[in-house]
Amino acid sequence: MSFTPCKRLLSAGYRVFFLLAGLFGLLSIAIWTLWQAIYGAFDLPVALPQMWHAHEMVFGYGSAAVAGFLLTAAPNWTKSGPEPLSFFAATSGLWLLGRLAMWLSGDLPALLVAFVDLAFLPVLAGRILQTLLKRPKPQQLILLAAILVLWLGNLLTHVEWVGLSADTADQGLRGGLLALCALIMILGGRVTPAFTRNAMLREGREENLPSNPAPLAAMAIAPALLAALATLAGLPLQMAGAAALLAGLSGLIRVALWRGAWTRNQPILWVLHLSYALNALGFVLYGLAAIDLVSEIAALHMLGIGGVGGMTLAVMSRAALGHSGRALIAPRPVALAYALLPLAALSRLAANLSPDLYMPGIIASGLLWTLAFALYSYALWPVFWGEKQQKPAPA
Repeated sequence: MSFTPCKRLLSAGYRVFFLLAGLFGLLSIAIWTLWQAIYGAFDLPVALPQMWHAHEMVFGYGSAAVAGFLLTAAPNWTKSGPEPLSFFAATSGLWLLGRLAMWLSGDLPALLVAFVDLAFLPVLAGRILQTLLKRPKPQQLILLAAILVLWLGNLLTHVEWVGLSADTADQGLRGGLLALCALIMILGGRVTPAFTRNAMLREGREENLPSNPAPLAAMAIAPALLAALATLAGLPLQMAGAAALLAGLSGLIRVALWRGAWTRNQPILWVLHLSYALNALGFVLYGLAAIDLVSEIAALHMLGIGGVGGMTLAVMSRAALGHSGRALIAPRPVALAYALLPLAALSRLAANLSPDLYMPGIIASGLLWTLAFALYSYALWPVFWGEKQQKPAPA
């Protein structure tokens, strides 16, 4: 069947949602960084600028990346056919309406903004559940639990914004971010050692392959989800911190067993290892923040930039290349983007180390992130809009 570029874009989850995630990651942080750099020179149309930034990176960017992955992977897991174009048009439109409502939240009724923004994830989860029930497996259904926790975080933010509570937005934003990072513990913990093992076997290596013990995986995943739930429930920070510390330390041990050094000449692989490690480090920092040893804001940005940003960029680019039939070799602009995001995370960390570094660190971090997503969007633009190549790349 011959498709126009627009129909091709709407023919697969990895096309439309990974493009939207890339463009939104680029534009939202570019606007935010400019607003920070010339603070007070212009007004944003959002109701709460600081909250808008945090909300949109977690529930805007994060939900698009999750949607693109699951709507691509779930049909493969269950051997079911692709979704129709009408479904991708409707769901991507719903996601865009949520972003527009949040952008205009300064002029729209808070209840309308909440209704529009909260609609996307339940639609996504319902479709994924319908797909997974064709061949249900517990290790796949747990993803829906993480999506539910993510949605509950969004719900708590809007509960305060519509005036039904006085202090639930912060815990909703933090709980939502931790839910995304728990998803990385789950999905990153599967794909990183698996893809590394496959690459080693293709090159004839049959010894010292990545090791991924199930008990250690459980020690990373369960406390990560518990940290998100404890945060959403408003439990003492020390409880969420203890769970986060266990998750992070377990995650660091896991990634040390995955032979990351072997991937040093393959950016499309080492970025998975590095991003998983930064995500685990973010959990460790969050645990230390609970006992006032580090800045909580620094920990949250390590999770958001190094963990969520790094892993989603890695998975989106790999999935886009692989499912479009292209070689699993990161184009040079994308490989550069992989390297820029850890630098963005370090710059944001430096911003919390000294008052003199605060604004330079924030601006540097924003610029590095923006450049990374500009490179990603530019390099993969033909992949999202173009025809699928005939010979699929090896998984």
